[in-house]
Amino acid sequence: MGEMTDKAKGYANEIAGKAKRAIGDALDRPGLSAEGDAQEAKGDLQKAKGAVKGAIDKI
Repeated sequence: MGEMTDKAKGYANEIAGKAKRAIGDALDRPGLSAEGDAQEAKGDLQKAKGAVKGAIDKI
C-alpha cells in the first residue's frame, strides 16, 4: 500500500513542480522556477521510494 501512495505523491509533486517552473519562466520569476525544480526533484525521489518499497515487497 505504501508503494502506490509514494508513487502517487511523487507524480503529484512532479506535475506541480513542472507547472511552477513553467509559470516562473513565463513571468520571469527565477525564485518560482527554482521552487518548481525543487518540487519536481522531490517528486522524483518519492517515486523512487515507492519503487524501492515495491521491490522489497516482492522479495
